[in-house]
Amino acid sequence: MWYACVSFEAGFTNDYRDGRYVLIIFRYLSREILLNLIAVSSVLLIIIMSGRFIKYLAQAAAGDLSPDLLLQIMALRLPGFLELILPLGLFLGILLGYGRLYLESEMAVLYASGLSQYRLLGYALGPASVVAALVAFFSLYLTPAGTQYMAVLMDEAASRSHIETVSPGRFQVEDNGRVSYAQGVAEDGLLSKVFLAEPSKSDNRLVVVLAESGRKLQQTDGGDFLVLEQGVRYQGQPGVSDFTQVTYEQYGVRLKVNEHRVRTTDVEAMSTQALLERNDPQSLAQLHWRLVLPVLALVVTLIAVPMARVNPRQGRYARLVPSILIYLLYLTLLSSARSQVEDGKAGVEIIWLVNLLFLLFAVNLIFLGHFWSRQFNRLPAFKLRRRRAQA
Repeated sequence: MWYACVSFEAGFTNDYRDGRYVLIIFRYLSREILLNLIAVSSVLLIIIMSGRFIKYLAQAAAGDLSPDLLLQIMALRLPGFLELILPLGLFLGILLGYGRLYLESEMAVLYASGLSQYRLLGYALGPASVVAALVAFFSLYLTPAGTQYMAVLMDEAASRSHIETVSPGRFQVEDNGRVSYAQGVAEDGLLSKVFLAEPSKSDNRLVVVLAESGRKLQQTDGGDFLVLEQGVRYQGQPGVSDFTQVTYEQYGVRLKVNEHRVRTTDVEAMSTQALLERNDPQSLAQLHWRLVLPVLALVVTLIAVPMARVNPRQGRYARLVPSILIYLLYLTLLSSARSQVEDGKAGVEIIWLVNLLFLLFAVNLIFLGHFWSRQFNRLPAFKLRRRRAQA
């Protein structure tokens, strides 16, 4: 690309408005941004989803969540992850992509050919608009729908008995004190080598039940039973020889089933249309948080373009750390403003005030970029680095 820029550099200034040259530059810069965006977002998504998956896997191992729901829940959480990852990926994609062009002097060729800082900013807003549209679709529609459906799945899983979610070779403790264990679980739900222990309801004696196999039986009246076959029932007090032993062919144990209630009152699971009809602080904070995420993608683009301008002597990552700190400050202030609105301590105007402050900061960088660049280069660390490079 650098050689291509040199080949038409002489005639590019006069024919800059030619659509062919504009399209070539736009496609090249957009591809540079999008490739870095995809790479950064993929890494961040893998890191975040791995942490969440380990958390859900621990719940499944403890019997609080069915293993069959793991992949489904992760798929439902994906839009919620992407609506936060994509703006950061776009921000870092512009910094890394444009930073490489500055480092390899491709930007110098483009500037010499007539490209202005403002047109460069306009080119970056092209892919940024696509990302903002995706974030808007995720935050306003897809994420609430996925959260609502996930709430239904989680409530259905919570309403199931521990026998249905038993993990082979692992002891599980229910809320009523019953301890259950099964050595194996077949695909049809048949349990093998079953162990149950629970306190007796009539006295303080302990009831221990062993069985070769067991299966859940659902009655028409709604009562669920665990039918154990070919086993022994012991009842007695630990440490006392007075106990009873009963051998049976079939033994029924009533299962405790939790009441199934879908948590439709969670504002995160409400649709955007439902939030528009509510005026409580939690709903207003959630609504404006969904609206502010696409704006975040556009504002960080305006910040990233001037921040990506680096001196080749400084290196590609000279401004990466300060830029990330600015992004984290932006997101932290937005989260704090959202918390203030949720607590009723401030109105929704504070959320948009944070966006306005960083928009003004971006405008300051765009119009006074050269001034701040000179101030940045005067820092002691960069002075020392230049002296070492010159030496």
